[in-house]
Amino acid sequence: MESGYHTNRWLDLDALFVDQRAIAPSVDALAAALRRYDADAICGPMRGGAFLAQLIASALGVEFWFTERVAPASIDRMFQVSYPLPRAIAERARGKSVAIVDDVMSAGSALRGAYGELEKHGARTVAAGALLVLGTAGVDFFRDRDIPVESVSRENLDLWPPAECRLCAAGMPLERIVSNG
Repeated sequence: MESGYHTNRWLDLDALFVDQRAIAPSVDALAAALRRYDADAICGPMRGGAFLAQLIASALGVEFWFTERVAPASIDRMFQVSYPLPRAIAERARGKSVAIVDDVMSAGSALRGAYGELEKHGARTVAAGALLVLGTAGVDFFRDRDIPVESVSRENLDLWPPAECRLCAAGMPLERIVSNG
């Protein structure tokens, strides 16, 4: 995973955003949950999180912000991917309250990156949200910072630091399953 953790499950939900009518009930539910935090902007990491942030910002009548994913050539430790704000958004951040969202949060790497970037530019993260929260690693990170996490759905997820990965220890190859449905 981007965080550096290993897991037995990976979901790519970007295709969800192709048909906005189909995802509208989930977007509406998350927007309703985030409304009570009275955010000035909704920010999401580029791609799935940004697509979701734009839809929620529109539903709430607030600004839409995004962060851009920057990954090193090789990842040799946990949480190395950064998520900088574009300059024009960074200049608007000071003193604003922001809800951050992503399509899925497991370890929360993308949302952690967005959170750190917003803090660096003087914004205050008032809530984190996701359509689907897998496991507790990301939730724990935000709970430790007194930031509530909202979601439409939650499921368990096993995460392991690379040295403790049961699948690697068993010699199980990485498997990519592609669905056309």
